[in-house]
Amino acid sequence: MTEIDHHQDLKEEIREAVQSGFEVHQKIKAITLKAIVSRELDLESIRTVIEKVSHGIYDGMTTHADHTQAVFTQAASALDDALAIATEASKLAIEEAVSRVSEYSKQDLDRAAKDMQGIENLFLDNLEKAVKGSNRVLVDMVGDFVWHARHTGTSVGKQAIAALDMLKQLPNWGRDTVVESTRAAVISVAEIGSGILLGIAESLYIPHLKK
Repeated sequence: MTEIDHHQDLKEEIREAVQSGFEVHQKIKAITLKAIVSRELDLESIRTVIEKVSHGIYDGMTTHADHTQAVFTQAASALDDALAIATEASKLAIEEAVSRVSEYSKQDLDRAAKDMQGIENLFLDNLEKAVKGSNRVLVDMVGDFVWHARHTGTSVGKQAIAALDMLKQLPNWGRDTVVESTRAAVISVAEIGSGILLGIAESLYIPHLKK
């Protein structure tokens, strides 16, 4: 199966979950985590998942004329919660990398931390992009959700702030390191995060999570 097929399958799974109107939050959260776990835990992979999930949510909402706002709120909150779990895994990966200062440069760690900070904006921006050009009711509804989220905070945003505050307290944080010639063989911070996220997701009894 090609990467395009995987992306289409993800969007279709999300659409069907939203259309079902049943256990929407639980389904969206599980599908999103499964999609993130199947990739490296880096910003580009997360960007792709957020984009496809956002479009899948929009596609599914069109069948819920009477309960659109409730269904959208459940779906968007589920995506937010899944991203918060991914952010926690990223934090734990960075903590592990910080403890192995001979293998990771400050640039590696700064890039991973910056990626973690950017997830909230990706989440909210893609929700708005998914409904761009839609009917006024949907555009306003999503716009209100995003406005409120930017002013009161999201689960993933709060998780990122807490994680960065904790990371700054680590003794080796910010220390420049000399990276040895074997750096190319060292597992990446994103790969560490993927393994950690898989363990977290499995502990939540999310089905079919093996890569």
